[in-house]
Amino acid sequence: MLLSFIVHTYSMRYWFPATVMLGTAPAYLLSWGVWRLCSTVLPLRLYHKLDDQLYCVYQSMVLFFFENYTGVEIVIYGDIPKKKENVIYLSNHQCTADWIIADMLAIRQNALGHVRYVLKDGLKWLPLYGWYFSQHGGVYVKRSAKFDEKAMKKKLLTQAEAGTPMYLVIFPEGTRYNPELKNVISSSQEFASKEGLAVLKHTLTPRMKASHVAIEAMQGHLDAVYDVTVAYEGTLDTVGQRLPAPTMPEFLCKECPRIHIHFERVDMKEVPLEPMFFRRWLHERFEIKDRLLTSFYESEDADKKSRFPGEGRCSALSITKTLPSMMILGGLTVPLLMSESGRNLYVRTWVYGTLLGWLWMNVSP
Repeated sequence: MLLSFIVHTYSMRYWFPATVMLGTAPAYLLSWGVWRLCSTVLPLRLYHKLDDQLYCVYQSMVLFFFENYTGVEIVIYGDIPKKKENVIYLSNHQCTADWIIADMLAIRQNALGHVRYVLKDGLKWLPLYGWYFSQHGGVYVKRSAKFDEKAMKKKLLTQAEAGTPMYLVIFPEGTRYNPELKNVISSSQEFASKEGLAVLKHTLTPRMKASHVAIEAMQGHLDAVYDVTVAYEGTLDTVGQRLPAPTMPEFLCKECPRIHIHFERVDMKEVPLEPMFFRRWLHERFEIKDRLLTSFYESEDADKKSRFPGEGRCSALSITKTLPSMMILGGLTVPLLMSESGRNLYVRTWVYGTLLGWLWMNVSP
């Protein structure tokens, strides 16, 4: 009986925020749909401006749960610019919670609505979310030979020419680094060795295509590249071996006490555009990440372990930046569920929104 209660209480740590985040999605999509319809006679720039505001509201609500609700401590090494910039965000990739880290940094720069993602193609089939991420300016890419460079370049170039604010998140490794997947790691290391590149231990060998296309397409629009390295505290076992990073459910269950984020701004003038030199530059950035992570996980000095070199500062997110969004979306959702007609509209939004999204993804060029 007691064990059952404990398990139930533990699972509620995840199910409560997950239910709210998923439950408010139809209300958000309905609000966006009304604005999209009204904006058809308005300049495209005006549509994007309010779309960014709406996106900021939803993602602020997400951050309420992932940061304020969990109580996770954010430790930042390096200085985040105070002003908004058009940037490419390059980070190591370990788990499904990684995309939240980009939100955590963006909201501290008041640029949360500008966050867009380069995502693997399979994620476009996520109900409601997959379709909307593309509408918001995200790009879906396939791996290796199926990578459609022309389509990606066209979409990003169109946004750059329209002056769309850009905080484009890319994970160059292409898949998550999991220390338990030895075959994935060894395959990545063998590829690096074959290509004459430094072999990396705590990241996978980065793939250059998506990053290079993005920078090449928007070179006149971008101000900088944000080079971000992330480590989740509590991912070492009792004998000092690295463990997998927390999943989203584990994160929401408050199993990650602290996140360490190493931030470095690289001016666009320092990024080479020629493919061969860009490949070398990108790999060198990941060599730096690998050294940072090696120090974090393997330092023999107890004072240097589970932290990055240099001075880190704790950065708390004020609840005033997230709770209002939670109340707004909750206020839109609750009335929908209070009446039978509202509940029907709610269900139809989920069903038709998903079907229309799938249709759009299949027929769009």
